Amino acid sequence: MLTRAVLAAGLLLGAAATGHAAMGHAATGHAGTGTGRAAGGSADAGPALREGAGAFWVEPDSAAARQAAEWRRQGKLDDARAIERIAGRPQAVWMNEDAPGAAVRAQVEAASKQGRTAVLVAYFIPHRDCGAYSAGGARDAARYRDYIEAFAAGLGTTGGYVIVEPDAVAHMVAGCEGAVATERYALLAHAVRTLKRVPHTKVYLDAGNAGWIPDENRLVAPLRAAGIAAADGFALNVANHYTDAASAAYGHRLAKALGGGKHFVVDSSRNGNGPYAGVDAWCNPPGRALGTPPTTKTDDAALDAYLWIKRPGESDGTCRGGPKAGQWWPEYALGLAQRAKTQPEEPKA
Repeated sequence: MLTRAVLAAGLLLGAAATGHAAMGHAATGHAGTGTGRAAGGSADAGPALREGAGAFWVEPDSAAARQAAEWRRQGKLDDARAIERIAGRPQAVWMNEDAPGAAVRAQVEAASKQGRTAVLVAYFIPHRDCGAYSAGGARDAARYRDYIEAFAAGLGTTGGYVIVEPDAVAHMVAGCEGAVATERYALLAHAVRTLKRVPHTKVYLDAGNAGWIPDENRLVAPLRAAGIAAADGFALNVANHYTDAASAAYGHRLAKALGGGKHFVVDSSRNGNGPYAGVDAWCNPPGRALGTPPTTKTDDAALDAYLWIKRPGESDGTCRGGPKAGQWWPEYALGLAQRAKTQPEEPKA
């Protein structure tokens, strides 16, 4: 099954996933007072409605940015320029600890100062990751509701993009020991409703990926129970490697099955070369590449944005020589960047 790990190191935390090739993969991000990327909005409606690559805020002190600076000091200019292909892109921030209000507030305020919007991930559901690498989350339903209330309060009147609980629904459909479906779906519905009440906030309930639950109709009733009707849409491919085309096709099928014209977002952080065909395709697969840079310009009316929800360069786990899940792995990050097909303008040496 898909799993995801969360590791803390000071204010930095990561989330990583494990699972079959058809399932989810590792996602990582800062928490605490970390920074995120997000989509912005118009002057009247708030930053969440801005369009294009400029809608998203780029964190100035990410692990990738620090790595690039270190390699520049060492004279490794080619490697530094490659890593800046990550450092210069928006990435989501994962809120995976109790009482996230102050951390959320720091993200949205920092982004708002630049006229942009934070992209955040709510990742604290009880029985998170079904006891696997990212085991943890709230100790009970009451604590989770408190977490969501604090999250919403942190958004204030600024708002942002919020991805709600990667894997939580698909895990229940695939089978998740320990979690009770009725409770989980009720908590997810509470999260969606509460977050969606915040002005200028777009909420996307995670729906797995194109390979995890191939028959999208199996997700319809669970997503409805989990509050999809109140959300702006659903998120796909979080921390996975399915191509934009495969994810979009799946998204359109799922939206049609749900009815009501739901929209969706796609995680394109590591899907530049598509999924790995070998064993353990979920865990630090070789030969992968950065995918479509974050943008709200998708040329698809139902696809609201490509986002880098998984933070590229952070390990999926201790496979293929990687560090613990969620930790920065410069060599792997460098490979992702070097193989990327879409590059930003190279900074001057």
